Amino acid sequence: DAVVFGKECTYEKIHELRDQYEGKGIDMVFGMGGGKAMDTAKGVAWELGVPVFTFPTVPSNCAAMAALSVVYRQDGVFDSFYFYERPAVHCFMNTEVLLHAPEKYFRAGMGDTIAKYFECWFSARGDWLDYHSALGREISRLCYERICTCGRKAFEEVRTGEAGDAFVQTVLTIVVNTGLVSHMVEDCYNCAVAHSVCYGLNLIPGLEEKFLHGDLVAYGVLVQLMLDQDRAQAKEVKSLLRDLGIPTTLAEMGLSPDREKLDPVIQETVTGPDMEHIPYPVTGEMIWKAMEETEIL
Repeated sequence: DAVVFGKECTYEKIHELRDQYEGKGIDMVFGMGGGKAMDTAKGVAWELGVPVFTFPTVPSNCAAMAALSVVYRQDGVFDSFYFYERPAVHCFMNTEVLLHAPEKYFRAGMGDTIAKYFECWFSARGDWLDYHSALGREISRLCYERICTCGRKAFEEVRTGEAGDAFVQTVLTIVVNTGLVSHMVEDCYNCAVAHSVCYGLNLIPGLEEKFLHGDLVAYGVLVQLMLDQDRAQAKEVKSLLRDLGIPTTLAEMGLSPDREKLDPVIQETVTGPDMEHIPYPVTGEMIWKAMEETEIL
């Protein structure tokens, strides 16, 4: 059967599809589409106890390789992570399909990939890592380095409709490198401030319809770097994001830098699950100051 899953990856949808197919001799699940479609497919397959195969049609994230689902509420607000013991059995990527996906998905995929490096190293700071986490952290370097070296050229190839080496290398980095990091490091090293900022911004009605997950996470990288007082690195990242067409300020997202209006965003940021393992305590005032400094970076 082919199922159009809906708009959000929710526990309700996962359980609905599980109940629909439980006991019907399902051998495997194919997840095809964007990240939320594949996250739903992974959840259904896990609960049915069958293998899942992924077929990404947009290069916007590492959902095709990650052994987890990002689960939302029905109103689009982040709910929780659903972790699995193993990833998809195989991920099938068709370069031509990914090349001709809407440009915004490629842009967002690069933004999400950049974050993997900065969040992994930030959250692991000061920790003694076991072999797998240490190797995963080293792989995360390529998530940033490869976007720096190939991302701009890859974007040109997308716009001309001709997939060259830069596009292929960038797509592999978005899906495979990031997925490998998520498999190898402990769960607490996968995300940090950048993703928490993203989930905070998701509280703003309509924002996710204008900007994708990777756009908001990439902005969150700038906030994280300013929070960490690494202005030089933040400037370098900002230059790259601008070249890729990713918003680098609240103003570029059409938002007013108003402390009172952004208070729900800030509170969601500091209390989110991705903030549970970071190198020092972070307050709402610290996040707000980092946002202010990002506006004038």
